[in-house]
Amino acid sequence: MQEYISNRQEEMLKLIETLVNIDSGSGNKAGVDRIGSLLKREYEKIGFNIDVVHQDEYGNHLIIQHREAVDPDILVIAHMDTVFPEGTALERPFRLEGNMAYGPGVIDMKSSLVTLLYAMKALLAEKSPHSRNVQILLNSDEEIGSPSSQDLIKEAAKGKKYALIMEPARKDGSLVSSRRGKGNYTLNVIGRAAHSGIEPEKGRSAIEELAHKVIQMHELNDHENGISVNVGLIEGGSSVNTVSDHASAQMEIRITESEQAHSVEEKMEEICSKTDVPGTEIIFEGEINRPPMEKNKRNNQLLQKIIAVGEEMGIEITDTSTGGGSDASFTSAARVATIDGMGPIGGNAHSDKEYLDVSSLSERTLLLAKVIENLSQ
Repeated sequence: MQEYISNRQEEMLKLIETLVNIDSGSGNKAGVDRIGSLLKREYEKIGFNIDVVHQDEYGNHLIIQHREAVDPDILVIAHMDTVFPEGTALERPFRLEGNMAYGPGVIDMKSSLVTLLYAMKALLAEKSPHSRNVQILLNSDEEIGSPSSQDLIKEAAKGKKYALIMEPARKDGSLVSSRRGKGNYTLNVIGRAAHSGIEPEKGRSAIEELAHKVIQMHELNDHENGISVNVGLIEGGSSVNTVSDHASAQMEIRITESEQAHSVEEKMEEICSKTDVPGTEIIFEGEINRPPMEKNKRNNQLLQKIIAVGEEMGIEITDTSTGGGSDASFTSAARVATIDGMGPIGGNAHSDKEYLDVSSLSERTLLLAKVIENLSQ
């Protein structure tokens, strides 16, 4: 398999270039579907069946497995969407500079899509039966929280022993063994408008009430224990000489352990149960939309298996925790042993400096193929 993969690095880079040069932001259904159609053809060529899960708003999702697969044990998840607006690929297309490749989505995660495809090809080239022990789910909306694919992931996780998530390895090559969970919330305040010069006493300022709530919400931060609360957007009022009759805030929380979710939500609801400005009204809505991926016993046992495979290859595998979210949270919460960061090495995702370390491409493709073999034996 090593020889097969090494001999195809230029071929892999060419496909990465093709994918990077297609805009596929989460809201760009046509672009994501172009990526999906291209990958569908590639998997069909090597004898895999593809179930296209059609979507109206977002790109279609793909469920892929060998035509002879029966109840695979391993679920591999990768996403086809990026965070970049339409036109980005034209402005700064794929380019190679020495050992680095650049372009929108090159590491998050178009290189991973190619890594996964060629790991499957390598297994088939070796005539390994273990390619039949894998179900692949390519979704179209991971970058915005997987709103249309979340249930699909949970369904696919049923009966699986392992989940390998194809987010990129960290800059130092580390896999991801834990991620923080997150929730999104909206706080709306209704006040009473009045002229601020003529009769301000008749007004009830929604902005003033919101200001109290923002401070109280931020007091819930407990960074030492992995809890963060951030009011990221606020708006309100209609003019500078009017007591504001409306104001709103959008906020996000991050948690490290599942048990923290209920406690933090309870405190936020308590804050919103009473007003500091008499006569105002509060409407508070939201939920945890990604549970944390914890480094529990199941996940750690899978990590140790991957470390052992790395040792056989002469690679030292390390792991790390990150505050960012991914679909690993859903499989881990479904009690499936999960490890993330199984893609190639790179960094600066979501920026104009996003890069792939090309030297890691063959190595991480081989690692993925060998991990699948090891988990299937």
